[in-house]
Amino acid sequence: MTVSVLVVDDSAFFRRRVTEILESNSQIKVIGSANDGRQAVEQAKSLRPDVITMDIEMPVMNGIDAVREIMRDAPCPILMFSSLTHEGATATLNALEAGAADFLPKKFEDVARNREEAVKTLQDRVIAIAGKPAVRRSTPSRPSAAARPTESTSERPSSLNRFARKTPPPTRSSTREPEAPTTRVTTERLTINRAYQVLAIGTSTGGPVALQKILTQLPANFPYPIVMVQHMPAAFTKAFSQRLDGLCKISVREAEDGDSLQPGVAYLAPGGKQMLVEGRAGAARLRVREDNSGRVTYKPSVDLTFASLSKVYGGKVLGVILTGMGADGREGARMLKDQGATIWAQDEASCVVYGMPQAVASAGISSRNVSLNQMGSALLTEVGYGD
Repeated sequence: MTVSVLVVDDSAFFRRRVTEILESNSQIKVIGSANDGRQAVEQAKSLRPDVITMDIEMPVMNGIDAVREIMRDAPCPILMFSSLTHEGATATLNALEAGAADFLPKKFEDVARNREEAVKTLQDRVIAIAGKPAVRRSTPSRPSAAARPTESTSERPSSLNRFARKTPPPTRSSTREPEAPTTRVTTERLTINRAYQVLAIGTSTGGPVALQKILTQLPANFPYPIVMVQHMPAAFTKAFSQRLDGLCKISVREAEDGDSLQPGVAYLAPGGKQMLVEGRAGAARLRVREDNSGRVTYKPSVDLTFASLSKVYGGKVLGVILTGMGADGREGARMLKDQGATIWAQDEASCVVYGMPQAVASAGISSRNVSLNQMGSALLTEVGYGD
């Protein structure tokens, strides 16, 4: 099967470069090009490509607005090109919320060690997102720091909204006392599942939207710390964590070296570095390290973070592998499972790319495949927020 591509950029040089790279792969055919967002919208309707590559900053109509219109009128998987700046990260996250499937830096070499690897990365991303159903996504409203979501008197409490008020998280002693794995302890309206002490999530392509969908459903007094690894450039993770923190009831931050893991706080691994967990359960800390070894492809790596969790928390980890290319997370999840931990995988139908979840599912590591639409409620039920 040949993947047809529409290339959109206001630079003729960049359009030619992308076209040459893509067409050096016999599985890809560039069927058109556009130099602004308005042309992109029109050609998306007329050409019906399998994939669109899209710049953000363009005349007439920018890439974000073009994505919104395309996803409304002629849905198609879209790969964004972004600058590795804070502003570029924010714009790219806006594009992903509007419906784009994935992104790459405009300087391909920023995510590769050499030209050959950069070329393959672009080709692989285009092929990976081709053929996936494109769904228009609405941008959620952002609560201010002073006005986080609260219960509405008109809402009927459910496992997703009954704990909407921003309340202090449970103390460590209420969530980490040694106890039999199946015991449940009631704290006010929360029943804590003692089988777990930490939630760990690993993801890549499609992950930003998946993480946002899940984390925005968690209540402020979520009983465990959350450790997250998202394949993302260094310039992006700070902006992404800040965005999530503004949308979520839990606290979300980019992890820093020495952070103490606290209930109700989600820690996002910084891009370009490795995040490890050290210490002991109940008094664990994060170690953020530079990695110039060349031995590990992904920085951050799900495998390394999950492996460190297995040493500190043993089987008291609920690990989740979400959408993403490749197999990062499989070996770390295997180490967790060997210690008795529970591993879930996102199901194929709801993945942007069914690579990482397939790797753990095919290896018999995951015990459950869960749709993204059901993941938030499933997690709440599992950890003790049942009706």
